[in-house]
Amino acid sequence: MQKEVLHAPYSIQYATMDVCPMPEHTHTFFELVYVRSGTGLQCINKSSFAYHPGHLFLLTPEDCHSFDIQTTSELFFLQFNDIYIQNNGLVAENIKRLEFILQNANHEPGCIFRNKDDKMLVKPIIEAIIREQETRDIYNQELVHQLVNTLIIIIARNIAKFLPEKVNISTEEKAIDVLQYIQNNIYYPEKLKAEKISAHFGISTSYLGRYFKKHTGETMQEYISGYKTKLIRHRLKFSDKRLNEISDEFGFTDVSHLNKFFGNQTGSSPAAYRIMVRN
Repeated sequence: MQKEVLHAPYSIQYATMDVCPMPEHTHTFFELVYVRSGTGLQCINKSSFAYHPGHLFLLTPEDCHSFDIQTTSELFFLQFNDIYIQNNGLVAENIKRLEFILQNANHEPGCIFRNKDDKMLVKPIIEAIIREQETRDIYNQELVHQLVNTLIIIIARNIAKFLPEKVNISTEEKAIDVLQYIQNNIYYPEKLKAEKISAHFGISTSYLGRYFKKHTGETMQEYISGYKTKLIRHRLKFSDKRLNEISDEFGFTDVSHLNKFFGNQTGSSPAAYRIMVRN
């Protein structure tokens, strides 16, 4: 599988295409994709989402993705890496938080907008970037630089709405580290046991539990179950994976175990949920 590398802090591209120029691939950087026109499917980590004009996607490092273009599409691409985030005018005390938010996007298909006003704000920003790239007027690079920073902040604001309610700019870094550990290991139940997490961070299990709830507003088990349920919902809605494949992916012993877990979380069986969302 191809892996793209970015050799500059950021890169801007836009194109009209009938076929995706690259097969399924991964990145070592972040990529923002904005749909100016056209329709098709965004494919990410084996799931897919039907895209339309105005949709905005964030692809994080190591996400496996491609586009299945169905009608001629105009796409805008902004690629940037950690170096850009750290060295290009973003507020210094917020950089670690920003990196966490971007790294912990859902890794699922779908438009990132959770704030309707932001959707209206992003389009003219992207059109302004394209205009500056084409005209090359005086101070255009400085202006593009500021517009790119604005886009990244808007992305982070919308992604942050997926995080636990009490995770905000004042949340301690250790709590952020625990959340990141959980998300990185959500497919490995053995690594999500309290004793494993406490050993990883070198603190007692009882203290870790109290600390996590204080800074996130929920227990670790509640967060793990909720995050896992959200990922399973997406598999059921956007992929054609069989239940036994989903069960294996998330480390359940069998489909019965998956059914019991999902039923306890949602009040519905996975099969019934899939039928409901697809209808």
